[in-house]
Amino acid sequence: MQIPQEIREGAQVAIKTCMNVRPVDRIYIMADESTWRIGKALEAETIACGASVQLIKLEDFGPRPFTKMPDGFMDKIYDFNPTVTIFAADSQKGELPFRMGFTKAMIQKGIKFRHGHMVGITEELMRTGMRANYQEIHDLTMRVYEILQTAETITFTSKKGSQITARFAPDLKWVPCHGLYHNPGDWGNLPEGEVFTCPQTVDGTLIADVLGDYFSPKYGVLDSPVTFDIKNGWVEKIHCENKELETELWAYLNSNENGRRIGEFAIGTNTAITALTGNLLQDEKIPGIHIAFGDPGGHSTGANWSATTHIDVIPTDCTITVDGKVLMQDG
Repeated sequence: MQIPQEIREGAQVAIKTCMNVRPVDRIYIMADESTWRIGKALEAETIACGASVQLIKLEDFGPRPFTKMPDGFMDKIYDFNPTVTIFAADSQKGELPFRMGFTKAMIQKGIKFRHGHMVGITEELMRTGMRANYQEIHDLTMRVYEILQTAETITFTSKKGSQITARFAPDLKWVPCHGLYHNPGDWGNLPEGEVFTCPQTVDGTLIADVLGDYFSPKYGVLDSPVTFDIKNGWVEKIHCENKELETELWAYLNSNENGRRIGEFAIGTNTAITALTGNLLQDEKIPGIHIAFGDPGGHSTGANWSATTHIDVIPTDCTITVDGKVLMQDG
């Protein structure tokens, strides 16, 4: 299979720099029909590092979307006993519980692994966000993390009309996602670059140009942004000129008990990303704000509640103020 050089370069950054693959490692790569060439590039770079590798195609385990764990899926992973796993496949409606279940099952099994999550990865992202200088992203992420650790109040506005005030509790942890996952138990998205937490409460209006989960591949950069009215950390109502999208999104947010609750407040730190692509995996790392409704990642943030959905939303051209000090001006 012919793989363009730029995709090979992105795969090399993922394997060698971000996941720090060494000859002693065993790498388990999950790809699908739409990302097979990316999977093969990751496999080739793993072989170049001298490590053992197994590449699988999700569709070989049954028709998608996977609304539950496919038969034999985890057994195949357990048999390989990986030290590194990479999920490099498309995002499909209803598969979030499957993706969350995979990592949960690995942890419960006691497997010491590091994980690169590349859900929704495309060849465009391999050429752009994955070819970034991840040492620089690491250093900037940790600088932002130091600022945010003690933050009590963050406000942001955007040129399109967002106006949000978020408050934070000291028992809810900020998590730096810097893209260098070198130790057992380390995991994060690729492309990477953000610092996130679960906020104590959020109030105001947010106007988003990109939505997460399966809305990202379905709608891309929105022709008509979505307005979220938020009070005490919950979405009270949404508005969009695209009424079909508005109805679909409102049903998603109301599909489970905490689906309208804000579970994530984050600041992107990947300065190699300068424009939206419509792909949430990369767009949420663009320098600026993103917020997610639904599951708060309690194992990382310390939040004591959960949800079966999680959808990130991205406003653009933000001015961010942390405890009265400007962190970003107009993006």
